[in-house]
Amino acid sequence: MNSVISSSHGSADAPDAPGVAANVPEQDAEASTWSAFVAAASRESFCDAWLALQCAAIPGVRAGLLLLREDGAEAYVPAAIWPDPRRDLSYLTKAVERALAQRRGAVLGLDAAERDHVAAGSVHVAFPIEVDADLAGAVVLDLLARPEAQLKAVLRQLLWGAGWLEVLLRRAQKERDARVIRRAAIGLDLVQAAQEHADLDEAAMVVVNELATAAAADRISLGMERDGKLRLRAISRTAWFDRRSQLIGSIENAMEEAIDQEAAVAYPASADAHGKIIVAQRDLALRAGARAVLSVPLVALGRPVGGLSLERTGGPAFDPATIQLCEVVGQLLGPVLLAKLERERWVAGKLVRKLADLRDKLVGPRHPAFKLGAIAVCLAALFVGLVNGEFRVSARTSVEGAVQRAIVAPFESYIAEALVRAGDTVRQGQVLAVLDDRDLKLDRVRWDSERESASRKYHEALAKHDRAASQILSAQLAQADAQLALTEEKLARTRLIAPFDAVVVSGDLSQLLGAPLELGKILFELAPLDSYRVILEIDERDIGYVAPGQHGELALTGLAGTTVPFTLKTITSVSTAQEGRNFFRAEAKLDHTSARLRPGMQGVGKIKVGEERLAWIWTRNFVSWLRISLWSWLP
Repeated sequence: MNSVISSSHGSADAPDAPGVAANVPEQDAEASTWSAFVAAASRESFCDAWLALQCAAIPGVRAGLLLLREDGAEAYVPAAIWPDPRRDLSYLTKAVERALAQRRGAVLGLDAAERDHVAAGSVHVAFPIEVDADLAGAVVLDLLARPEAQLKAVLRQLLWGAGWLEVLLRRAQKERDARVIRRAAIGLDLVQAAQEHADLDEAAMVVVNELATAAAADRISLGMERDGKLRLRAISRTAWFDRRSQLIGSIENAMEEAIDQEAAVAYPASADAHGKIIVAQRDLALRAGARAVLSVPLVALGRPVGGLSLERTGGPAFDPATIQLCEVVGQLLGPVLLAKLERERWVAGKLVRKLADLRDKLVGPRHPAFKLGAIAVCLAALFVGLVNGEFRVSARTSVEGAVQRAIVAPFESYIAEALVRAGDTVRQGQVLAVLDDRDLKLDRVRWDSERESASRKYHEALAKHDRAASQILSAQLAQADAQLALTEEKLARTRLIAPFDAVVVSGDLSQLLGAPLELGKILFELAPLDSYRVILEIDERDIGYVAPGQHGELALTGLAGTTVPFTLKTITSVSTAQEGRNFFRAEAKLDHTSARLRPGMQGVGKIKVGEERLAWIWTRNFVSWLRISLWSWLP
């Protein structure tokens, strides 16, 4: 019976002589004990006051011990010790063992054979406490020896007092039953709510929202396993979430931690969470700023199939009652959610269910709108499959000038005036820009002076018949004439002139006045107003259907509502890669021009190919892709 009483209050002592510290009258002490008994708010204080009352009502009590069985355990532990809670009363074990074995009151110390276990002048009286024919504990007293008749009175007193303990134990059992019923009711309500939705994600959202209220959690997440991989399905009060975020990864890790251990895991760890790993729970709490985190596996068919993760940002840690509630919910919801997950599989679940629903709608007595829609779809399919339509190849299109002239800087200079900019229409001979000519005018004056000086010296040399000097001066004179002619030519080119009637395609020098120019720098690009060409970018999937000479229509973004006819002229063999596809460049000629056309306009052109079935026109790209894919997949 050593396992019956577990105590570490010192060594076993012989029974002490009864002594009462009575600085107050006996009536006041008893009244104080009754007041403590009536006002007891906890099981511990109730048991202490009850044992004190029993010891006060029975004269000659040296020590008393109350043992009660813990919930869900077989061992009996001390619930109250009188008069000193620190005193070791393990010497009363024999009397307790006899009372529990016989299930009735027992007295130890009356027979001579029992004197070895009881001190001289003492007896041990033990009485079992039963609730609904179940042993719940025992009370044992160390008394002064007395006649057997008085011992029977002691047993009657203990029998009477045991009724109070029975009330206490029944009340505790009632509270436990109420908690179990409440957990079962919440679990059944969640199961019913989940059953009302056929889709797993909708059912999961309802479950986490209602459980968040019942468990006082700020956020609850639910995930389900498929093919060994956990996937988050719902977050309470959240319609959408990014699966790639680090927070979602932390939530899934917390669930997997509980699933791997097949048990509820809480952070901060509860008192009975010995040996459980809470690394992922702690990481989730730090990342989400939560004060408490709890993860519980969803169980079905004896194995975890998903998980629940609960977070509290400002509340207390999860208590054992909440943990038990979530465990019950996980066991009740596991089979329901697993069945919905299986129905999501196309071959075994969703496809069969969808086909059955479709059949019921088609042949059933209701859903007239669906039947009419099905008839309309069938007629549309027949129309598409039997009627021909015009097959046209679409291509991105841009308008360019037939001739594009670049106006470049004729020499290194500075911009003096900018008279036009991109988008302006100019006439032949119109000045586009003026370059700074001050340096050129100075050069003209300098070379004019050089020419006059060389001419005068040359004539003097001729007058003196100095042949050598005249030849040198003649060369200098020719050089001065050449430089002067070059300067005059540059001065004439400081005014940039439009070579023909055109529109300025590019170039804006209004923000570059006074800026230096390099020789050959492009200043303007001009395109004629009455001559255009159309550039089409034809997808390589459609290049086999087009050929020069075919006609088409062009719709430009800037001329919405009108189309311009064109004729395809050439198709180049050069392709360009754009947006993961190849395009071939083709040129077309406009059948007639419009004054509203401008180079650089973009739109969509459609080349007329011929008559084909509508079904073929609309599915040709998919069929071509399927053929290429099958060719690449097949050995």
